[in-house]
Amino acid sequence: MEVIQIEGGHRITGEVSVEGAKNSALKLMAATIMAPGVTTLTNVPNIADVHVMGKVLKNIGARIEVVNEHELKIDTSGVDSWETPYHLVAQMRASTAVLGPLLSRFGRAIVAMPGGCNIGARSIDMHILGLEALGVEFEVKHGNIHASAPHGLVGNTVTLNFASVGATENLMMASVFARGVTTIDNAAREPEIVDLANLLNEMGAKISGAGSPVIEIEGVSELRPVTHRVVGDRIEAGTFLAIGGLTGEPVTVRGFAPLHLGLVLKKYEQMGISIERGPNWCRAWRERPLVPTDIQTLPFPGFPTDMQAQTMTLLALAKGSCVITENIFENRFMLASELTRMGADIAIEGHHAIVHGVDGFSGTQVKSPDLRGGAALVMAGLVADGITTVSQIYHIDRGYEGFVEKLASLGARIRRTELPDEED
Repeated sequence: MEVIQIEGGHRITGEVSVEGAKNSALKLMAATIMAPGVTTLTNVPNIADVHVMGKVLKNIGARIEVVNEHELKIDTSGVDSWETPYHLVAQMRASTAVLGPLLSRFGRAIVAMPGGCNIGARSIDMHILGLEALGVEFEVKHGNIHASAPHGLVGNTVTLNFASVGATENLMMASVFARGVTTIDNAAREPEIVDLANLLNEMGAKISGAGSPVIEIEGVSELRPVTHRVVGDRIEAGTFLAIGGLTGEPVTVRGFAPLHLGLVLKKYEQMGISIERGPNWCRAWRERPLVPTDIQTLPFPGFPTDMQAQTMTLLALAKGSCVITENIFENRFMLASELTRMGADIAIEGHHAIVHGVDGFSGTQVKSPDLRGGAALVMAGLVADGITTVSQIYHIDRGYEGFVEKLASLGARIRRTELPDEED
């Protein structure tokens, strides 16, 4: 099995650039289904989930030219199928991203139930309820979602009971060709939502309000292919800034908008981490002990659930106790048991993690529980006493391009290597 090994205690400092946002790139790729022709996406992260989405698009008839490792030309003129296969869709959680685009183009879709990280039920009920309001009929059978709009898609007002990113994106894409006007109330406000709306508007859609709680979409008859740059990955940026705060020496991160990490940076400053901001860069370092600070995850502009694990690693070394409350996913504390193996003192009570700071981590063998938890374990290894070996690193590869190489460039003693497979 392939693992990441880290020798702790080495000086970490320097500068890294982040890639395009995974959570945006996947939805932008799906949106190309709606604009027959060749759309060019730049600043695309070269990660496993993007490769899987490329296979999904090819499976339904698209052609993809890899211009370079960060630029794709996606030709969707030959897309002739509205069914996505389970063996591909099960590999990533963003599988339902093609539901809205397929409904827009064909008026029907068959999409396998989503896979990806095992961090919660990831209910698609809000997707279904919202799309039903637009005239879509659903049937779930044999693990597949069968959707059709026998009378066409019709604009309506949809109120989400939770500001779901995936549901907001699907409703936006399904509404682009709907007759009349669609209003999404309590819409998600994440920067990736704005990036998707920008792409669709460049293609000819009429979307207003993206980034606010109310999004309005006026239906149009067609979209045209364009060239678009994927927004910088705020979560990758936050991960490296957390590393600067953990190890102490300055780490500068370029290629993203610090405004997209507003509350994270404020919380890190409360924790004793020094933050310097620029228009498209940020620097983090620390000159005093970490201060325990309560955290609760919420939709943007709240504290992102995708930064919860990295922050848990920080707080596990703070001088005192605090509480992390996870409000987005009900099963996202699997990291705690692995950090405990390294010496952390963390108790889980429902959707709360009570973190009691310890003096340090000890290197040992740990398993990456999910994408962000894997990155958080590598973080812990950077400051642990001895060698830390992280397995199940395919989780990390889903969302971080060149993670090991970037850390090595900052001074980490880190490598990917093969170890014998564990026996049951």
